[in-house]
Amino acid sequence: MDQSVWHSVWTITSKQIIMRTVLIILVSAFCLAATTAQEGEEVAEGTAEITTRVIDHHTFQKGEKLTYSVSYGIIDAGEAVIEVKKENKKIGGRNVLHVVGTGESKGAFNWFFKVRDRYETFLDEEGVYPLLFIRQIHEGGYKKKQNYIFHQKDKKVEDKKGKKYDVPFGVQDMISSFYYSRTLDYSNAKVGDIFTIPTFVDNKYYPLQIKFIGRENVEVSKGHFRCLKFVPVVQKGRIFKDEEDMIVWVTDDENKIPVLAQAKVLVGSIDMELEDYEGLANPIAKVK
Repeated sequence: MDQSVWHSVWTITSKQIIMRTVLIILVSAFCLAATTAQEGEEVAEGTAEITTRVIDHHTFQKGEKLTYSVSYGIIDAGEAVIEVKKENKKIGGRNVLHVVGTGESKGAFNWFFKVRDRYETFLDEEGVYPLLFIRQIHEGGYKKKQNYIFHQKDKKVEDKKGKKYDVPFGVQDMISSFYYSRTLDYSNAKVGDIFTIPTFVDNKYYPLQIKFIGRENVEVSKGHFRCLKFVPVVQKGRIFKDEEDMIVWVTDDENKIPVLAQAKVLVGSIDMELEDYEGLANPIAKVK
């Protein structure tokens, strides 16, 4: 589940292409869109230094759990779950939300490319930005662990070796960006609008961009939903042939959760579909 593939050059087999794309879909659906404007920031009087911010929203809450199935053609390829834990935690005196995202391959995919990925973010409850990010991935024979401390006031990210990186205030990790994006108002979005979210991935600052392409009703096994439609702005010629070879549909309501994602890849197509949801903060946009 690694969005850094969007700006990496890989030499991989067709089997790996399939599984890597599954992971891209999971991340893309979790990192839908955001704006370059930092809404709700509080600026200290007489200085441009940002101290903190408060984003007043009712978009998600503790106990929310989203489950997705991933398929390659007719093959059941994997499952992804992202959950806001029912916990009361603090970091540096700040109330935080503990979010855990997992992705794993299933069935025949385990035979040739077993995936067991776990991501955790500790999200400042008021500012909706990360304070701590933990990543543990196992993809085939590849394993990786990462820990990042986000010093938001100092505009720094610190890795587990103590190295610090310059970042803008409010920078997100690959999981927290999903939650921040959901707090924004897309009611006035126009077709073609491109939104940018500042993210920090694999020791690099990366401005993730996503394009709004309209509204559409979408039917999946879980129901029929009114949706907003986005395409991630990706690097051509890697896994996707064209920029718009991947589409994500998000509920057109206060929850803004992904319902469906479809991707055309060099070796076929992959779908990710909402399988179950619980603990939503608002009514979901079902079509009666």
